[in-house]
Amino acid sequence: MMTPEHAVQTSIMVLGAGAVATLVVSRAKALAGWLAFAATAAMGVLLVPAVMQVLTSGPVNPHHPEVMFSLAGMDMRFYVDGLSAVFLGLTVLVAVPAMLYSIGYVNRYEKPGSGIFYPCFLLFIASMLGLVTTTDLMWFFFGFWELMAVTGTLLARYEGTPQCNAASVRYFVWMQIGLGAAMFGTSMLAGAGGHGGEASLKYDFDVLAENLPAVLAAKPGAVTGALALFLVGFGLKCGMWPFGQQWTPASYTAVPSPVSAVLSGVLSKSGVYGLMRTFIWLIPVEAQAHVNLAKWGWIIAILGTITLFVGSMQALWQDSSKRLLAFSSLGQIGYIILGLGVCVAMIPTGNPTLIAVGTLAFCGALLHALNHGVFKALLFLNQGSTECAAGTQDLNKMGGLMKYMPLTALTAVVASLSIAGAPLFNGFVSKWGIYVSAIEATGSARYLGVCAVIALLTSAITLAMYIKWFGVSFLSRTSAVVAARAKEKGKLEVNGLMQLPQLILAAVCVAIGLLPVLAYQLAAQVLKTSPQGLAEVLSAASPVNGEAVSGLSNVTNTALYAPLAVLGLLVIIFLVVSVVSKMGGSSRRTAAPWLCGYVKEADCYRYSAKGFYGEVTRHFRWLGGNAGKE
Repeated sequence: MMTPEHAVQTSIMVLGAGAVATLVVSRAKALAGWLAFAATAAMGVLLVPAVMQVLTSGPVNPHHPEVMFSLAGMDMRFYVDGLSAVFLGLTVLVAVPAMLYSIGYVNRYEKPGSGIFYPCFLLFIASMLGLVTTTDLMWFFFGFWELMAVTGTLLARYEGTPQCNAASVRYFVWMQIGLGAAMFGTSMLAGAGGHGGEASLKYDFDVLAENLPAVLAAKPGAVTGALALFLVGFGLKCGMWPFGQQWTPASYTAVPSPVSAVLSGVLSKSGVYGLMRTFIWLIPVEAQAHVNLAKWGWIIAILGTITLFVGSMQALWQDSSKRLLAFSSLGQIGYIILGLGVCVAMIPTGNPTLIAVGTLAFCGALLHALNHGVFKALLFLNQGSTECAAGTQDLNKMGGLMKYMPLTALTAVVASLSIAGAPLFNGFVSKWGIYVSAIEATGSARYLGVCAVIALLTSAITLAMYIKWFGVSFLSRTSAVVAARAKEKGKLEVNGLMQLPQLILAAVCVAIGLLPVLAYQLAAQVLKTSPQGLAEVLSAASPVNGEAVSGLSNVTNTALYAPLAVLGLLVIIFLVVSVVSKMGGSSRRTAAPWLCGYVKEADCYRYSAKGFYGEVTRHFRWLGGNAGKE
């Protein structure tokens, strides 16, 4: 039977072979697209059983897994525990629909073939599989990171515009800065410790963790410096303030929309994976007293709070659909970092109740990483569909797309409510855990109460930005641009190959929103199947109580979320309102909008993106939001 580690290795080889095959047939767009999808689907077939095996039975070899191959005296090892498994699952969940969507999306380009798009896209996905499973934090880590950086740079240049070329340079430079920080942090720990008798294991994660207590005793400053560098390197990669603003908006806007879905949905989560792996799994239980976890929790939580607020505010005044989605990605990453900060801050308290709060915070952060991967990938696919229909990313030129694209509009509603944290959708499920844990931890760390309030207010800001995005794209009167495109093309809704991925991701958003207990059980299982470091402390505590039907509550029973009860109440309210509305016997009629009785309807009288939140924009413009706007 194939081990999870061999499944990862085989998946990377399949994606590599797919890259070669799609390059050979690149002149035939459709054939190259289907070959790329076949390689990605094969990756899913290989990885899904491996992920399920690890999450149910634990890792096959929890200490120094077998060597896959050696190169220049260095051993390549893959290791799949619960944490790696869940990020592998996210990669499959996002990459497979995105690749299927690409088959239709690439046709919008007038190039004679697909060129380097599919080869780079496949290798880009392969690099992320390696990043979350390699045990070597130096040279093989370097190889996968560079593969991600180079292929991402080429994808950013695919459209060939000056703006895209400039964004690709920005992306590559910042990826090198993040890589340098992470590698320097690794070298500080490895240089201060040993390597367990094997030179090839000098930079192995397990060896670094085992040597950490000795390094703390001999050179505590080296550990502090290494953790700071890991925070910078992985924080930069996931989009943490102030680094995310420097590369994320330009890069997400430059690449084709299905690649944007993977960039935001998966690549940024490899940075989240690095932060979680560093601050939870690298530090042994016996060393926690010497690391000052309370202070690190404070730093991470504050950075997360700034990230979620600044990113969301900057998204509020964007008039480009892709830039709005890019900045809002930074805001959602902030929630994940905040949850991780609460978790790290609660571990050293030693109080079982507060440790359970920390476990809830971690589970909320992990689930939000997964949920954000799903609904943000869906949003970028929605954006790609509207761009195909309207021929522009400018929200001021869109309007009235709902009657032309009803299915895209439906999935866009699901994605918008999910990211805004509306009940019954997956975004609320994970944010609930972050809110509740931050509020309950206030007694031990008062600053977390302020963080929780800011996070709650920022959810309202997120709802406002998606009212703007959805409203001006789908709900306003038909714009001149959309009307002209509809007259020219006849049909604006995208084809079935582009609709199906959106439906799949929307269904996941709804399923998790209605069954939150199962989601938290999955997150708790990640801790139980990753028995290293501080995860041992967290796994001993149960994050929530509840059942699929009754809903969930925290361990102190001070917070409750019962989605099926909420759904039932909403259905009753809808039925009552429907009955009452028909009791008067009034008829419905359709009429043109009344424009003061004397003004003819024209494009200039529509509500556009520039008309939203003018006062907020005026007072908070100092926060910025133009980085990478070439």
